[in-house]
Amino acid sequence: MLKAIFFATFDVNEGPKVLHQVPTSSITASPSTPAIPLLHFTPIANTMIPHPSLCNIGLLHLITSHHRILSYPQTISSPSYPRNAYTFNFCLVLEADAEFSTYIPVVRKLNTLFRTLEEQSQFLSRDASPPDTGKIYALCEILLEDLNNYSEAMIPIDAANTLNIKLFPTYPPPPPLYAHHVPLSTVRLENLVDENWDLTMLKILPWINGVNSVKQISLLADADFKLVRKAVRHLLYYGCVILLDIFSFSAIYAVTESIGEFVESKEMQQECARYVALADNGIALSDGALEDGALIGGTQLAELYLVLRLGQSVKAWCMEHTELVSKIDVRRFITFGVIKGILYRVHKYAFATARRRAKGLTKEKLKDPKGEREDGMKKQETGDEAGDEQVEKYLDGTHCFDEICTDLMISEKELVARLKGWGDVQILCR
Repeated sequence: MLKAIFFATFDVNEGPKVLHQVPTSSITASPSTPAIPLLHFTPIANTMIPHPSLCNIGLLHLITSHHRILSYPQTISSPSYPRNAYTFNFCLVLEADAEFSTYIPVVRKLNTLFRTLEEQSQFLSRDASPPDTGKIYALCEILLEDLNNYSEAMIPIDAANTLNIKLFPTYPPPPPLYAHHVPLSTVRLENLVDENWDLTMLKILPWINGVNSVKQISLLADADFKLVRKAVRHLLYYGCVILLDIFSFSAIYAVTESIGEFVESKEMQQECARYVALADNGIALSDGALEDGALIGGTQLAELYLVLRLGQSVKAWCMEHTELVSKIDVRRFITFGVIKGILYRVHKYAFATARRRAKGLTKEKLKDPKGEREDGMKKQETGDEAGDEQVEKYLDGTHCFDEICTDLMISEKELVARLKGWGDVQILCR
């Protein structure tokens, strides 16, 4: 949020000087206003109105008195000015720790636009209005109010020029996106579609359902994987989707410290009950008790979360609590826990403690080092040998089972069978 805007220039008699400031007395104190300035201009005057050689070269920002000043000093050389130059600077003031990247284009456009107007019609230098009055002051006042209230401004300057400014929010870079990640939409994506959307984006929207992985989406939509990944990253950047793990009954989940919040929050329990209820289920009351006709309550949901633990798969958990689990959608139950931070996924990793002996060093191959048959033809590599070579690069303990199965397009059961053929391979859970 902007704290102040001020317009400074170089006066041939007084030097660097603040002509207009919004709010009044926010930069330099006024005898008629007892307000305490946000900062003092005198110590930073030579920085805000620097030597001409330091103008017109880029953004200048300064932190002083717990505030950040963004500026873009300009100087125009012309014999029509006293000392053959006119130097000015529109400056924006924010809190020192406030996000300021969205205001950089604003201060740049503000100064470059008025530089153009000054070069064309001396719009700034001919303004003889007293400090904190006139067109320039009114423009700063409207700009401050509109940006803070509406994040945009459209201010007419004269009959031929209008100042149009909009604040575009910046988001942190999205997390890494891999083929085995499962996107789940947080908004109704179909309501955001317009005629300008990318064709790949339109093709993948029906398949983003919290079940399909990125690679599955590319296959179902018959679209290039790189383009699909780029489209999902775009949705992820704007917070339209979140990432989940591939759900399977062989997966392992455990509770986090946030489970206490779920146990104490009746509202969260009720939200969970609505989300995981089957089509013919009732809904729990906010106090955790069962409503007439309801099948499961908030207390029972909390108990189901609490019994999830390390070393126990979802399948084993379902078999131990068949009566309660039969009343809920298990996938939605796990998904809700992951989204709310109640559960975390315990991934499996394969680590080969010893490198497998090469096929060519077997007793049979030592007799025939060239791998040729009796008729001189070269022996063909079997499918199992080819599969083992594909698996080998994933056995360094850094690739989870989800990633391996997705890349090789095999089931976890088939992966485990291949790993058993390797011999000394440890499966780590973390």
